[in-house]
Amino acid sequence: MQVELWLLILSLLFFASILTDKLNSRLGVPSLMSFLLVGMLFGCDGLGVSFDNIRVAEAIGSVGLCVILFSGGMDTKLSDIQPVVREGVLLSTVGVLLTAAFTGLSIWLLMRWTHAGTALVLPTALLMAATMSSTDSASVFSILRRRKLILKHNLRPMLELESGSNDPMAAVLTTAMISVIQSGGQPNAWSLVLMVLMQLVIGFLTGFLFGKFLVWLMNRVNLENTSLYPILVLTSCIFIFSVTFYARGNPFLAVYIGGLVFGNSRFAHKRSTMNFLDGITSLAQLSMFLILGLLVAPHELLDVRVLTLGAIASVVIFFLSRPLSVLLVLSPFRKIPLRAKLFVSWVGLKGASPILFAIMCLAAEVPNARLIFNVVFLCTLVSLLTQGISLDWVARKLGVAENNDFQLKEVEHFDIDLPEEIKSVATEIEITADMLEHGNRLMDLGFPENTLAIMVRRGQQFFVPTGKSCLQAKDTLLVITDNKETLQETYHQLEERMKAWRPGFLDDTLDFVREFALMLRENRRIKKHRKKNNQKA
Repeated sequence: MQVELWLLILSLLFFASILTDKLNSRLGVPSLMSFLLVGMLFGCDGLGVSFDNIRVAEAIGSVGLCVILFSGGMDTKLSDIQPVVREGVLLSTVGVLLTAAFTGLSIWLLMRWTHAGTALVLPTALLMAATMSSTDSASVFSILRRRKLILKHNLRPMLELESGSNDPMAAVLTTAMISVIQSGGQPNAWSLVLMVLMQLVIGFLTGFLFGKFLVWLMNRVNLENTSLYPILVLTSCIFIFSVTFYARGNPFLAVYIGGLVFGNSRFAHKRSTMNFLDGITSLAQLSMFLILGLLVAPHELLDVRVLTLGAIASVVIFFLSRPLSVLLVLSPFRKIPLRAKLFVSWVGLKGASPILFAIMCLAAEVPNARLIFNVVFLCTLVSLLTQGISLDWVARKLGVAENNDFQLKEVEHFDIDLPEEIKSVATEIEITADMLEHGNRLMDLGFPENTLAIMVRRGQQFFVPTGKSCLQAKDTLLVITDNKETLQETYHQLEERMKAWRPGFLDDTLDFVREFALMLRENRRIKKHRKKNNQKA
């Protein structure tokens, strides 16, 4: 196929995925779901784009997950995860191991009991479970941050820490089970445990050391072209992944730890680097899910064995193995209520990571690899459609979501970003006509202390206001505050005042109309009476 035709197809794929993303946000469907569906629509059973190169898919998936984990580590603040670091680490290690064990044993027993798949031996069932044992970081980061859920009991940093750090454990279990199957099902238990521990230790140390080195490099190197700094960070991310692989460590753990160390340090050009990596992460997610959608053959998902295994695996993971492992791991932490633990068990979203691990099975050519891939893909679709859509509803029903009706807006129209060392919060407020009914000056809005409106956007013009500056409807204020909660309460009171004023104004208007009508009626009566008296005279 000509290069130009491939470029045309790729551009159409990206256009379709990006445009459907807006629709998904309105329907509450995770954006990653649209990327998969677009890939399937253009695939072999759709418009006929044939793609079956397992090696290329594995390479794209590995690089994409590498960038996603590094960016996720950079976005994770140590100050946020410090109170829940023990819970998050236990969930990402012991929790993943228990989930894989419970899921594999349950699938094996249920398939034997239903006589639907007697050829599915225990090592194959455990391998399938290992690929699906982790929560997908791309899915969790995307849904939690996009929907801006405010969760109680430090659940948000716990979930982000778990989803960002449990992919390495799932990768270790997957590679271990592949080696077990390739060795004929008779592994050396001690060598297997030693391999797992060695991969985790080497991955952690490599990520930590190269993360520190990257901070030193960014603060010491002096590049004339500042646009090269973000590219240097991206190259370092891929370098950490590759070096850790050849050092026989866990490369996914290394890039996450490297991103965690790097993102929580001070270095030059941090803002531009973070923005660049956010864009690259979105591109990586989109590319991964598109390739995975192209790789699957939808007609194979309708096979009876795939549907049976997919249904059993989904039910077992959603309602048995994931909740049981979460409850066991978090049982020592009495401060976390039961409803919060149940919510954590429901946020077991699947995504690109399980499918990538299933592709590793295809690349290793293990028995029933295609069956494993199709089942994992089907479970991922079910997870995104059920857990992804119902996340808000479950959080509200379990009482772990706080009211976020009056959260401050993110800055969109002003190019400003405050350093992390400054505890102030920047937000923007759009002025409406109702806000100006009690005065159109800036001082009439009644902002709390330690809150400063530093700029006004009116159309395409910007100016610095004073307290006496007159505001107009549709103006946008850039506000910086040291007291986020007080400003939220003030904004809430301002909206409530606007709501309370509207019916009062309507009542006053109706009273005025009534009084005016009575006055006209009285004048008419007086004139009629005078006319009658004049006629008598």
